[in-house]
Amino acid sequence: MRLWLVRHGETEANVAGLYSGHAPTPLTDKGIAQASMLHTLLREVPFEKVFCSELERARHTARLVLHERDVPLRILPELNEMFFGDWEMRHHRDLAREDAESYAAWCADWQNAIPTNGEGFQAFSQRIERFIAQLSDYKEYNNLLVVSHQGVLSLLIARLLSMPATSIWHFRVDQGCWSAIDFCEDFATLKVLNSRAVWKPGE
Repeated sequence: MRLWLVRHGETEANVAGLYSGHAPTPLTDKGIAQASMLHTLLREVPFEKVFCSELERARHTARLVLHERDVPLRILPELNEMFFGDWEMRHHRDLAREDAESYAAWCADWQNAIPTNGEGFQAFSQRIERFIAQLSDYKEYNNLLVVSHQGVLSLLIARLLSMPATSIWHFRVDQGCWSAIDFCEDFATLKVLNSRAVWKPGE
Protein backbone atom coordinates (compact mmCIF):
# COMPACT_ATOMS: atom_id res chain seq x y z
CA MET A 1 0.00 0.00 0.00
CA ARG A 2 1.26 3.46 -0.86
CA LEU A 3 -0.01 6.50 1.01
CA TRP A 4 0.21 9.70 -1.00
CA LEU A 5 0.36 12.63 1.42
CA VAL A 6 -0.80 16.13 0.54
CA ARG A 7 -0.98 19.14 2.84
CA HIS A 8 -3.68 21.71 2.18
CA GLY A 9 -2.69 24.77 0.18
CA GLU A 10 -1.64 28.08 1.67
CA THR A 11 -4.32 29.77 3.78
CA GLU A 12 -4.95 33.30 4.97
CA ALA A 13 -3.97 32.20 8.49
CA ASN A 14 -0.66 30.83 7.19
CA VAL A 15 0.14 34.19 5.62
CA ALA A 16 -0.77 36.07 8.80
CA GLY A 17 1.22 33.70 11.02
CA LEU A 18 -1.79 32.68 13.10
CA TYR A 19 -2.50 29.43 14.93
CA SER A 20 -5.14 27.73 12.81
CA GLY A 21 -6.30 24.36 14.04
CA HIS A 22 -10.04 23.92 13.56
CA ALA A 23 -10.95 27.55 12.85
CA PRO A 24 -12.03 28.18 9.26
CA THR A 25 -9.41 29.88 7.13
CA PRO A 26 -9.79 29.89 3.32
CA LEU A 27 -7.13 29.08 0.78
CA THR A 28 -5.37 32.07 -0.70
CA ASP A 29 -5.03 32.44 -4.47
CA LYS A 30 -1.58 30.90 -4.06
CA GLY A 31 -3.07 28.00 -2.09
CA ILE A 32 -5.61 27.35 -4.82
CA ALA A 33 -2.83 27.39 -7.42
CA GLN A 34 -0.76 24.97 -5.31
CA ALA A 35 -3.62 22.48 -5.10
CA SER A 36 -4.42 22.82 -8.80
CA MET A 37 -0.78 22.16 -9.66
CA LEU A 38 -0.91 18.98 -7.56
CA HIS A 39 -3.72 17.80 -9.81
CA THR A 40 -1.27 18.05 -12.70
CA LEU A 41 1.58 16.41 -10.80
CA LEU A 42 -0.53 13.46 -9.60
CA ARG A 43 -3.01 13.09 -12.45
CA GLU A 44 -1.68 9.63 -13.43
CA VAL A 45 -1.66 8.15 -9.93
CA PRO A 46 -4.43 5.49 -9.81
CA PHE A 47 -5.94 6.60 -6.51
CA GLU A 48 -8.48 4.10 -5.17
CA LYS A 49 -9.64 6.09 -2.18
CA VAL A 50 -9.12 9.48 -0.57
CA PHE A 51 -8.95 10.18 3.17
CA CYS A 52 -9.46 13.82 4.06
CA SER A 53 -9.71 16.05 7.10
CA GLU A 54 -13.12 17.51 7.94
CA LEU A 55 -11.76 21.04 7.67
CA GLU A 56 -12.70 23.02 4.58
CA ARG A 57 -9.16 24.04 3.64
CA ALA A 58 -8.26 20.37 3.29
CA ARG A 59 -11.53 19.47 1.55
CA HIS A 60 -11.06 22.35 -0.91
CA THR A 61 -7.53 21.13 -1.61
CA ALA A 62 -8.77 17.57 -2.15
CA ARG A 63 -11.40 18.75 -4.63
CA LEU A 64 -8.77 20.65 -6.61
CA VAL A 65 -6.27 17.78 -6.56
CA LEU A 66 -8.87 15.32 -7.80
CA HIS A 67 -10.57 17.82 -10.13
CA GLU A 68 -13.12 15.71 -12.05
CA ARG A 69 -11.76 12.31 -11.07
CA ASP A 70 -14.32 9.97 -9.54
CA VAL A 71 -12.49 8.62 -6.50
CA PRO A 72 -14.33 7.60 -3.30
CA LEU A 73 -13.75 10.21 -0.60
CA ARG A 74 -13.90 9.53 3.13
CA ILE A 75 -13.92 12.44 5.56
CA LEU A 76 -12.21 11.61 8.85
CA PRO A 77 -12.09 13.75 12.02
CA GLU A 78 -8.91 11.88 12.99
CA LEU A 79 -7.15 13.83 10.23
CA ASN A 80 -8.12 17.26 11.56
CA GLU A 81 -5.32 19.55 12.68
CA MET A 82 -4.74 19.97 16.41
CA PHE A 83 -7.37 22.18 18.06
CA PHE A 84 -5.82 25.28 19.64
CA GLY A 85 -8.86 26.34 21.65
CA ASP A 86 -8.71 30.00 22.71
CA TRP A 87 -5.53 30.37 20.68
CA GLU A 88 -7.26 29.77 17.36
CA MET A 89 -6.53 32.54 14.85
CA ARG A 90 -4.21 34.28 17.30
CA HIS A 91 -0.60 35.34 16.79
CA HIS A 92 2.10 34.10 19.15
CA ARG A 93 3.04 37.68 20.02
CA ASP A 94 -0.48 38.32 21.33
CA LEU A 95 -0.56 35.05 23.24
CA ALA A 96 2.77 35.79 24.91
CA ARG A 97 1.22 38.97 26.25
CA GLU A 98 -2.45 38.10 26.84
CA ASP A 99 -2.18 34.45 27.97
CA ALA A 100 1.41 34.58 29.09
CA GLU A 101 1.46 31.85 31.73
CA SER A 102 -0.32 29.19 29.68
CA TYR A 103 1.57 30.04 26.51
CA ALA A 104 4.94 29.93 28.26
CA ALA A 105 4.04 26.56 29.80
CA TRP A 106 3.10 25.19 26.39
CA CYS A 107 6.29 26.48 24.76
CA ALA A 108 8.35 24.90 27.55
CA ASP A 109 6.54 21.53 27.50
CA TRP A 110 4.44 21.20 24.34
CA GLN A 111 4.04 17.45 24.85
CA ASN A 112 2.12 17.82 28.10
CA ALA A 113 0.87 21.40 28.45
CA ILE A 114 -2.45 22.12 26.74
CA PRO A 115 -3.50 25.27 24.84
CA THR A 116 -6.16 27.14 26.80
CA ASN A 117 -9.45 25.26 26.20
CA GLY A 118 -7.75 23.36 23.41
CA GLU A 119 -6.41 19.90 22.60
CA GLY A 120 -3.21 18.56 24.08
CA PHE A 121 -0.52 16.79 22.09
CA GLN A 122 -1.29 13.49 23.81
CA ALA A 123 -4.93 13.55 22.68
CA PHE A 124 -3.86 14.69 19.21
CA SER A 125 -1.39 11.80 18.97
CA GLN A 126 -4.08 9.32 19.96
CA ARG A 127 -6.21 10.52 17.05
CA ILE A 128 -3.39 9.82 14.62
CA GLU A 129 -2.90 6.37 16.13
CA ARG A 130 -6.60 5.65 15.53
CA PHE A 131 -6.18 6.56 11.87
CA ILE A 132 -3.13 4.32 11.56
CA ALA A 133 -5.11 1.46 13.10
CA GLN A 134 -7.79 1.93 10.44
CA LEU A 135 -5.28 1.38 7.64
CA SER A 136 -5.38 -2.37 8.29
CA ASP A 137 -8.90 -2.32 6.81
CA TYR A 138 -7.46 -1.26 3.45
CA LYS A 139 -4.72 -3.82 2.90
CA GLU A 140 -6.07 -4.69 -0.53
CA TYR A 141 -5.63 -1.11 -1.75
CA ASN A 142 -2.51 0.04 -3.57
CA ASN A 143 -2.83 3.84 -3.70
CA LEU A 144 -4.52 5.92 -1.02
CA LEU A 145 -4.48 9.72 -1.03
CA VAL A 146 -4.38 11.48 2.36
CA VAL A 147 -5.18 15.22 2.37
CA SER A 148 -4.60 16.83 5.73
CA HIS A 149 -2.45 19.28 7.69
CA GLN A 150 1.16 19.93 8.65
CA GLY A 151 0.94 18.53 12.17
CA VAL A 152 -1.10 15.51 11.18
CA LEU A 153 1.07 14.48 8.25
CA SER A 154 4.36 15.05 10.08
CA LEU A 155 3.20 12.94 13.02
CA LEU A 156 1.76 10.30 10.69
CA ILE A 157 5.11 9.89 8.93
CA ALA A 158 6.99 9.65 12.22
CA ARG A 159 4.68 7.04 13.69
CA LEU A 160 4.48 4.93 10.52
CA LEU A 161 8.27 4.84 10.59
CA SER A 162 8.07 3.59 14.21
CA MET A 163 9.66 6.76 15.51
CA PRO A 164 8.46 8.43 18.73
CA ALA A 165 5.78 11.09 18.45
CA THR A 166 8.38 13.71 19.42
CA SER A 167 10.00 13.09 16.02
CA ILE A 168 7.20 15.12 14.44
CA TRP A 169 9.60 18.03 13.98
CA HIS A 170 11.89 15.98 11.73
CA PHE A 171 9.34 15.86 8.92
CA ARG A 172 8.16 19.19 7.61
CA VAL A 173 5.48 18.70 4.97
CA ASP A 174 5.36 21.67 2.60
CA GLN A 175 2.40 23.08 0.73
CA GLY A 176 2.18 22.52 -3.00
CA CYS A 177 4.13 19.24 -2.72
CA TRP A 178 3.37 15.55 -2.52
CA SER A 179 4.99 12.90 -0.39
CA ALA A 180 4.71 9.12 -0.49
CA ILE A 181 5.16 6.41 2.09
CA ASP A 182 4.94 2.67 1.42
CA PHE A 183 3.22 0.75 4.20
CA CYS A 184 2.99 -3.02 4.45
CA GLU A 185 2.49 -5.36 7.41
CA ASP A 186 3.34 -2.72 10.04
CA PHE A 187 6.52 -1.69 8.24
CA ALA A 188 6.83 1.59 6.38
CA THR A 189 9.36 3.23 4.08
CA LEU A 190 9.36 6.94 3.29
CA LYS A 191 9.82 7.01 -0.48
CA VAL A 192 9.32 10.70 -1.29
CA LEU A 193 9.15 13.87 0.79
CA ASN A 194 8.01 17.21 -0.62
CA SER A 195 8.24 16.53 -4.35
CA ARG A 196 7.10 18.95 -7.04
CA ALA A 197 7.77 16.47 -9.84
CA VAL A 198 5.21 14.96 -12.17
CA TRP A 199 4.64 11.33 -11.20
CA LYS A 200 4.78 8.83 -14.03
CA PRO A 201 3.61 5.19 -13.97
CA GLY A 202 6.44 2.85 -13.10
CA GLU A 203 8.21 5.28 -10.82
